[in-house]
Amino acid sequence: MSLRVIQRELRIAFRSGAEVVNPLWFFLIVITLFPLGIGPEPQQLARIAPGVVWVAALLSSLLALERLFRDDFIDGSLEQLLLLPAPLPVIALGKVIAHWLITGLPLILLSPLAALLLSLDFNSWLAMALTLLLGTPTFSFLGAIGVALTVGLRRGGVLLSLLVLPLAVPVLIFASAAIDAASQGLPIGGYLAILGAMLAASATLAPFATAAALRIALH
Repeated sequence: MSLRVIQRELRIAFRSGAEVVNPLWFFLIVITLFPLGIGPEPQQLARIAPGVVWVAALLSSLLALERLFRDDFIDGSLEQLLLLPAPLPVIALGKVIAHWLITGLPLILLSPLAALLLSLDFNSWLAMALTLLLGTPTFSFLGAIGVALTVGLRRGGVLLSLLVLPLAVPVLIFASAAIDAASQGLPIGGYLAILGAMLAASATLAPFATAAALRIALH
């Protein structure tokens, strides 16, 4: 059932291409504007790169997060999903995975270009790709809880940001620290382990919290 939900979400997203392109375009704009605004000095760009990459990744993820359940709520299909024989946490898991495939995975594919624009070496790029691989799905899982809590509100975008951003700060801190450590030739295994633990915890708990929030929002 989770696989069918993923396929359905991917078909809907690619049917309206803007849902896929807008977060990527936003990410590239932020990554491109910083070298233009600060200057082309490689050392300076490499120094600010960890924070720039992860702030851009977080904001681009938030850009597409609101439609995770909002469109289904508006057209009434969310209530139909609740009536399916599959457990609601499984359906929520499928929707979160589809969201990450649309918004998170492309950021990893764009990471070589981001590394080139920010003058990062190979080790720093590798750390960036690994942290994006572990951190962006955590964003999706945490964001799903916020979207489920605000799905019934007319203007829940601001409230969604207030709910999600504090939860995402630890990921932002450890991911940026990992890239910074890699640029200095230091080991990053500890940072990656912490990010992996955050991902495992969010993947385990977030589907159940999201399902509970959806039931509250629809009753």
